[in-house]
Amino acid sequence: MHNTGFKASFSLLHTDYVQLNKSWNYREVMSPFYRIYLIDGGQGSLGDTDQALVLEKGYLYLIPSFTRCDHSCQDWLSQYYVHILEENPTGLSLFAYSRRVIKIESKPEDFILFKRLLHLNPGRDLRRSDDPREYQKQPLLKDFKQRNNDIPFADYLETNGLILQLLSRFLVNEEWLLAQQTRMPAKIQLAIHYIQMHMGSPITVTALAEHVNQSAHYFSKLFLQATGQRPLEYLIQKRIEKAQFLMLTTTLSLSEIAMETGFDSLSYFSRSFKKVTGQSASQYSRANIF
Repeated sequence: MHNTGFKASFSLLHTDYVQLNKSWNYREVMSPFYRIYLIDGGQGSLGDTDQALVLEKGYLYLIPSFTRCDHSCQDWLSQYYVHILEENPTGLSLFAYSRRVIKIESKPEDFILFKRLLHLNPGRDLRRSDDPREYQKQPLLKDFKQRNNDIPFADYLETNGLILQLLSRFLVNEEWLLAQQTRMPAKIQLAIHYIQMHMGSPITVTALAEHVNQSAHYFSKLFLQATGQRPLEYLIQKRIEKAQFLMLTTTLSLSEIAMETGFDSLSYFSRSFKKVTGQSASQYSRANIF
């Protein structure tokens, strides 16, 4: 990925230092934001669909947005954490090609970065609950995002710099680098950008292929090779991810969200939502809004 083409912005949601116990045991959590943990004692585990990683002292962990993950603690665990919201007009996440939990060895300066984040952003903790599903509920998420406008501008800029430093630590990870080596063809990137910009409109494989001047058959084959998904599968996944984001950050009804994300009926939206997330849209909405 060339840095000249990356247009994402990152903002702080939550950060704190916590000591957890056996009650920190949650399955199939999927958040619309990044989570970074720095462990300084005890032990736990994080598991995604492909692996389970031990949470241990002296390591940093990144859970990319929309990565389904299990959390558990057998006895006790102490950690620094930060939750980061990524917004990109192209729809291409920094970790779009490696949405797995990443573990790297920490450095002494990582502790300095976290302590500085806490100093600049007091009151951004989640002391009411350690349940990952609780801290992504709509009112709480909106409130914490708004707080970025309430701190001095110098502190805001420094906070963003600290966030970028922490994220950059994971960009030398072997898996991330390997994913970037297989560069996505320019025409597929163009198609993905088109999908993001026209999410609420009808989109067909034929229309995408025509947009990049390829036959539908060849385009579908190239898209599958580049992304691991067929064009319509990718489109539906991105629409559902946007729907989850809208559920957490707006007061739109499910019908309005279905329309906003390009589904021609609420029933089709509901079926697609359950297929992608494993739960119904109404269940997700109730769990994260009220």
